[in-house]
Amino acid sequence: MEDKAKVLFKGIVFDFNGVLCWDGHYQIEAWQQSARILRGSEFTDHELETHMHGRTNQHVFSYLMNRPVQGEELLKLVDQKESAYRRLCLAQGERFTLSPGAEDLLDFLALHNVPRTIATASGFTNLDFFTVRLRLARWFRLPDIVYDDGTLPGKPAPDVFLMAARNLGVEPRNCVVVEDSLSGIQAAHNAGIGHVVALGPREVHDRLLGIEAVDSVVENLGQLKKEELFTGQEL
Repeated sequence: MEDKAKVLFKGIVFDFNGVLCWDGHYQIEAWQQSARILRGSEFTDHELETHMHGRTNQHVFSYLMNRPVQGEELLKLVDQKESAYRRLCLAQGERFTLSPGAEDLLDFLALHNVPRTIATASGFTNLDFFTVRLRLARWFRLPDIVYDDGTLPGKPAPDVFLMAARNLGVEPRNCVVVEDSLSGIQAAHNAGIGHVVALGPREVHDRLLGIEAVDSVVENLGQLKKEELFTGQEL
């Protein structure tokens, strides 16, 4: 079997929430607010792992209400939830930033002309919010970013990563994906991504490494072996 760690990769796709931005606690609080209102009880940890992280708003609301949610009803619920999420982010002021190591990694990728984009379950309104607040245009060509516009199935379906690779002009097998959710990791695997990096705290690394689809694990983006993956150098 080929040692994928020695392959020189040609592009990289980032999940956003939980990877480029450590906003998970704000996302969870916004979802818990919705859950308390709609069903009178919060999500359990298992429900968050299985039905929230990496999933589209439509999936989560349909699960939460135990029936398909779409159309105007979905738009209204999404607006309420995402407005609550953005308020939580804005309340952080200057503490609302990209995740540790992200800027240095993105600067490295730009310097070495490594094609890069984002594949996120967030909708356009949140993407626009991130773009402005975190100045994403410094590193990303905005038309290349894949977000939840209602036309693609959500993770763990492979579609978002297949489209992201296509936007970069890179074969999926020549791409690196960085993900923090089980559904996102599975989506990358289903898309035939060449190297899947799982991001998470050290205490879950053994569990993440036990997932067949995972090739490497990092605590933050500063630990990603960028030279080895993209320039062939080992430091």
